[in-house]
Amino acid sequence: MKKKLLVTGFGGFVAGSVIAHAKDDWEVHAVDRIDIPEKQNGINYYSLDLLDNEKLTKLFKEINPDAVIHTAALADIDFCQNNQEIAEKVNVGVTKAIADLCGQSGAKMIVCSTDTVFDGKKGMYTEEDSPNPINFYAETKVKAEEIVGALDNSVVTRLSLVMGLPVMGSGNSFLAKTITKLKLGESVKFPANEIRTPVDVITLGSSLVELAENDFTGIIHLSSNTRINRFEMAQQIAEKLGYSKDLIIASDSNAMEGRAPRPNDASLDNSLAKKELNTPMRTLMEGLELTMNFKLEK
Repeated sequence: MKKKLLVTGFGGFVAGSVIAHAKDDWEVHAVDRIDIPEKQNGINYYSLDLLDNEKLTKLFKEINPDAVIHTAALADIDFCQNNQEIAEKVNVGVTKAIADLCGQSGAKMIVCSTDTVFDGKKGMYTEEDSPNPINFYAETKVKAEEIVGALDNSVVTRLSLVMGLPVMGSGNSFLAKTITKLKLGESVKFPANEIRTPVDVITLGSSLVELAENDFTGIIHLSSNTRINRFEMAQQIAEKLGYSKDLIIASDSNAMEGRAPRPNDASLDNSLAKKELNTPMRTLMEGLELTMNFKLEK
């Protein structure tokens, strides 16, 4: 009998990859507030506002999952900065509600956090480095980390910049948007000041499902083996895909008016992931090739 996996945010970029990797070995239950997809693909979908604690509790107890991968969040940094009340409710409140349910049932909880919990002054952060958020979104994710970290059976995954194409659903893929513009010969701006270790969404989905299956608990960084600024990253991607790198324009995300501050160097050290996971951590180009060629088996 298959174990039960509950995935939040099924319409999102990361959750789509998680579901694709989990569907053969797990009984997958996926929840989001958006409409249920027409094609079921053997997945149990539920349309539910996670802020409705009563309905969430009822559904959780009906499913009684063995593990939960919580990907749902408000991830737009500027939106969170300008809408702090709802950002707190979703990123902290919903996480606490799910953590409480996991604590009561014994389900393993895996939460998706972010590399931007760090201030960006050092780079190549390890799991032992202390977060120091410089925007409100990151503040909510630090609170979420603390809530989940207090559970006995839990994993806090800090994700680097997620790169790739949507596997299921749509989600927010900078690569898909960039390719659309490059095909039209339009220029695309990328910040040269932001150094990251971009992880491809296929490796990420596989890693999260593996963490639901294995005995690892604690904090783990999921990132690629490539440390690079976002401008140079986009140039390399454009060139690899056969577009002119001259269409990639350098910008400075911390020089733009009306935007929340971003950490300059939020690169992550993935040594622990390489040690603990069977899923290999890849380079930027390996990850690009993987996501461009990934085919979802029905």
